[in-house]
Amino acid sequence: MELANKEYLLLLLLIIPYVAWLLLYRRRSEPTMRLSDTMAYRFAPRSWRVTFMPLQQLLRIATFVLVVIVLARPQTRNSWKEKTVEGIDIMLAMDVSGSMLAEDLKPNRIEAAKQVAAEFIIGRPNDNIGLTIFAGEAFTQCPMTTDHASLLNLLQNVRTDIATRGLIADGTAIGMGLANAVGRLKDSKAKSRVVILLTDGSNNRGDLSPMTSAEIAKSLGIRVYTIGVGTNKTAPYPMVVAGGVHYVNIPVEIDEKTLRDIAAATDGDFYRATSNRELKKIYKEIDKLEKSKLNVKKYSKRYEAYQPFALAAVLLLLLEMLLRITVFRKLP
Repeated sequence: MELANKEYLLLLLLIIPYVAWLLLYRRRSEPTMRLSDTMAYRFAPRSWRVTFMPLQQLLRIATFVLVVIVLARPQTRNSWKEKTVEGIDIMLAMDVSGSMLAEDLKPNRIEAAKQVAAEFIIGRPNDNIGLTIFAGEAFTQCPMTTDHASLLNLLQNVRTDIATRGLIADGTAIGMGLANAVGRLKDSKAKSRVVILLTDGSNNRGDLSPMTSAEIAKSLGIRVYTIGVGTNKTAPYPMVVAGGVHYVNIPVEIDEKTLRDIAAATDGDFYRATSNRELKKIYKEIDKLEKSKLNVKKYSKRYEAYQPFALAAVLLLLLEMLLRITVFRKLP
């Protein structure tokens, strides 16, 4: 903890003349009574009120000290911290084509994939994780980071209407999605580098074939785990029509052979998820990956910490006032 306005501590010097006034002058100003002989009062017991009378002054001094500390603005320290943790570098490559709105997984494929991916990220707090999304084209939604709060926020903002809004072309460019993720990992120094690619279709767009991207990943020592998401045969798909939503059954066309070949070429694994439960199980399997050491830099913000001192000052002031008008009350 540090003080933003340390110069206010000089006010504490005012305590010295106050204590001197208490010791020298205030005692002289108190009323006295003359007696011919004080022998009768020499051995009289001293009242506990008289004994604890200086408590009022101590409470005032303590209140003043706390007020000065509040004026000096105590704050938590603002610093960078470095530490070494166990982890791996992971890029999540997620299909966001229009077919990911199919509701064979609940509430639909894209939301189920986001939910399970978020649980995966939360369960690996020490890993460097990034996110690539792809449809007919691919781009990096979040570069690799240990700031998982920001990553989760960007993951929750992933939507399937980016193609309909004209941000990227619609379709399924598996090769481009994988290449984008591999490009983020190529300069990584981690011992273990992994891509988790999730899609519900087959490659039909893009300038790179899935196997070309897989060969690039293999040459860089990057393992690729592929996940085909969707039920077998057909799946209910919501079509927006006048007056509401109409559901139609669309065929499930997952190119399992290509996904298996990508995984096999890079020493990864292929998984098939036909339900939310199976998708969670797959991520738990991938969660057992090996770990390597990473150097992580964490930043701590500065926060005001005057509140406890202000509260204590108010309580002490109220206590002193209460004692003055009750226990230590003086008659004129």
